Amino acid sequence: MSETDAAVLAEVGVFLGGLAAGDLAVRSRQGLEHGSKTWAVRKRELTQVASARWAGSITKATHDQWALARRGQTAEMAWLRKQIASIEARLARLLGAKADKREGLPRGYGSRAEWQAKSRRLHALRARLARLAEDWAAGRVRVVRGGKKLARLRHHLDQAGLSEQAWRAQWEAARMFLAAAGESGKRLGNETIRVTDTGQLSVKLPAALAHLANASHDRYVLEATVAFRHRREEWRDRITADRAVAYRIHHDVPRGRWYVTASWQRTPAPVLPLEAALARGVVAFDMNDDHLAAWRLDVHGNPVGEPHRFFYDLSGSAEHRDAQIRHALTRLLHHTHATGAGAIAIEDLDFADGRCREKYGRNKRFRRLISRFPTAKLKARLVAMAAEQDIAIVAVDPAYTSRWGAQHWQQPLTTNNRNVSRHDAASIAIGRRALGHPIRRRTAPPHDDQSDRRGHRTVQARPDARRREGPRPRLPGPRTRSVPPGSGANAGDQRAQHRSEHAAECGAWHQDSLPISL
Repeated sequence: MSETDAAVLAEVGVFLGGLAAGDLAVRSRQGLEHGSKTWAVRKRELTQVASARWAGSITKATHDQWALARRGQTAEMAWLRKQIASIEARLARLLGAKADKREGLPRGYGSRAEWQAKSRRLHALRARLARLAEDWAAGRVRVVRGGKKLARLRHHLDQAGLSEQAWRAQWEAARMFLAAAGESGKRLGNETIRVTDTGQLSVKLPAALAHLANASHDRYVLEATVAFRHRREEWRDRITADRAVAYRIHHDVPRGRWYVTASWQRTPAPVLPLEAALARGVVAFDMNDDHLAAWRLDVHGNPVGEPHRFFYDLSGSAEHRDAQIRHALTRLLHHTHATGAGAIAIEDLDFADGRCREKYGRNKRFRRLISRFPTAKLKARLVAMAAEQDIAIVAVDPAYTSRWGAQHWQQPLTTNNRNVSRHDAASIAIGRRALGHPIRRRTAPPHDDQSDRRGHRTVQARPDARRREGPRPRLPGPRTRSVPPGSGANAGDQRAQHRSEHAAECGAWHQDSLPISL
């Protein structure tokens, strides 16, 4: 970027950013009284100082920001109500009272001082919920253009190691507005910000800054060129056919670089039948705090090859964690392609209930671990990235996968040259549950003359066999076993370690005297 190009883009971005801030303030004051008429008035006022296309981009961004803030208010109110209900239930219990799972009663607080502190926190949460409910009823949102984190950093420049001038540059760059939605049928898919197939970038200047134009029709053509490294061919196909492509230009002040982001809407990926998705086997992985433990399984539920682990680091900033997750998922998808599998099995995890301090008390370390666990972000990114590679995603019930995987698979697969961890064994349990097989492994039958000494035979019935989950028929006559046939603790229900269509056992798992697994 030349100094002239950077100065022009900065001036245009600051000018449009001021218009966007004013439009957001007007939209927030309108609240729930907003309609198509007020939208047209706002757009008409912006068109006089900018252009019709810039006015449309600004008003659309304003509506998206207002809707995002409203969704945030809804989520925060739900979280506050849950926190209040949890604290009220624990305050109603006696000090030191133990939890009663049968009655659904939580444990009481450990001391009188903790009880007093929680009662004060209850009043603070109620007041916070009342203020939020009032804003919600009035349609009032609170948004910081440029980011709340950067705004608060202004008061802690010494700790951040920034000067006031450096902070001001980041603040102005964050509040710029240089984004334009795509338009199908227009030249190169966008009339406001246009990028040719050779990388030439031109911007339609607002009416108030038309004197900065160096090309016809009030456009400014940059000397620097644009190069897209990711999905370049797909982007080129779209602009060649004049299909809509949205662009966003932003300035990274610490690096001293300008970036252009191109985006477009894709056709939704078709949903494959489960049988077709699992026809070539599955790669199942167990998600952990620092790595993904993956293993390839064939259609019969047998582990193939060696386990693979894809490590990532969740410390640092949100951008660093997001990049780590993308890198780990990319390696996972490449591994799936290399193995020839057509699907990836994951656990349908959600730690929204486990992030509250009332559930785990003073265990801050575990709460911090749960809070930074990227379950929702990882699933969303995996689904989007797998659709590009034509790989299906199968989500299964996460109940007892680690426990039963370690019980049935960790020791048999461990050799002198291979150390199978508990997480590797859990990935096998996840894959077998996705394929429709029980988690327990099939053991070799005993010798013909040692059936009584080695145990009963473990020949498994096929999933389509009738009455395969019922109790064994009671045969008349004397028996040498202490427990009669067909009367074990789980003799009538062998589905506890099967797929998610059967409810997993909530309590401790008990096995009858007839062993069904190693």
